[in-house]
Amino acid sequence: MSLWAITRYEDCLTALKDTQRFSSEVYGATIPSFLSDVPMGHAILGKSMVSMDPPAHTKLRSLVSRAFGGPSMSRIEARIRSLSEELATNVARKGEVEFISEFALPLPAFVIGDLLGLDRSLHTHFKRWMDDVISAMSGVHTPETVGGIRESFREMERYMSEVLEARRREPRDDMVSELIRAEVDGKALNDQELLAFCGLLLLAGLETTVHLLGNTMITLSSRPEVFQRVRAQPARIPQLIEEVLRFEPSVHGVFRRAQTDIALSGATIPKGAMVYLMLAAAGRDPHQFPEPDRFDIDREKSGGLTFGYGVHFCLGAALARMEARLGLEALFSKVSGLRTLDATQVEWNHALHVRGPVQLPLAFTRET
Repeated sequence: MSLWAITRYEDCLTALKDTQRFSSEVYGATIPSFLSDVPMGHAILGKSMVSMDPPAHTKLRSLVSRAFGGPSMSRIEARIRSLSEELATNVARKGEVEFISEFALPLPAFVIGDLLGLDRSLHTHFKRWMDDVISAMSGVHTPETVGGIRESFREMERYMSEVLEARRREPRDDMVSELIRAEVDGKALNDQELLAFCGLLLLAGLETTVHLLGNTMITLSSRPEVFQRVRAQPARIPQLIEEVLRFEPSVHGVFRRAQTDIALSGATIPKGAMVYLMLAAAGRDPHQFPEPDRFDIDREKSGGLTFGYGVHFCLGAALARMEARLGLEALFSKVSGLRTLDATQVEWNHALHVRGPVQLPLAFTRET
């Protein structure tokens, strides 16, 4: 089987739009053998919306789309703002922190846990679970890490199965209860579909926001003039976020499979080939973004394709942007300086699809 890479912005956009020629039903056939006896592995990697094409994808997506709509976001905004203030106050008080564990992770973990109605004591496990899911999806695993990945999937399966049983007995005002009540073509979702939804929502709710916040702080730590400018003008925070999404995106790429021979930019991708859409490269395409390697929050065009496009556009994009905006607003109001404590201690994740720091020691000067 051949593997093709697409790097140009317009070509990536074409592939994201065209679900008939570029199929998303990729991951189910590539589930690692060490997860063959783990139902949660098949649920997340093979049965989630990420691995589906229309019309099946369309039906399932409609079930959760309302949870990420305007009314839901308005209800949770006050809670995100309050938690952001609490976390920012703690960071400013300490001065020197490991930013991921002290700020970038707790914020989205609280939000997605709240939406799903999950026990807060599990928040410390969320990131390990998601790192192992990403590792399994990316094929970045070794004999030494296989055991940990298997255990993460089994832990998720045990816990989410218990949650499903509890919500069936006593429904609550949360997304899990809504999914149990939901029907597609008159049929309720089965346990595997429900596990797939919960796993995907955990993944999407954590990974993009954690890395968006981490990548933003790394970018600003080497650009103090941009940090001071945005701090003095908080209204520019959305522009900052969009430029980080282009310049240092959380999502670096997604796989598709060619359903037929496809002519694209002078080349022909053969039927059956795996195609990797390099979304991070698309964000640096000079035909779309002049001087693409320059970080500029005043760009007329920014944002890139990190949240996808078309039917697979990330359902949680608005939520991730809101969390990042409110988090940065709170943080910038309480600190006046920023620097990386020790660049040699910055640790990056090991995955093909997403990129961001998993350990980021930063020093902040407290606002006086």
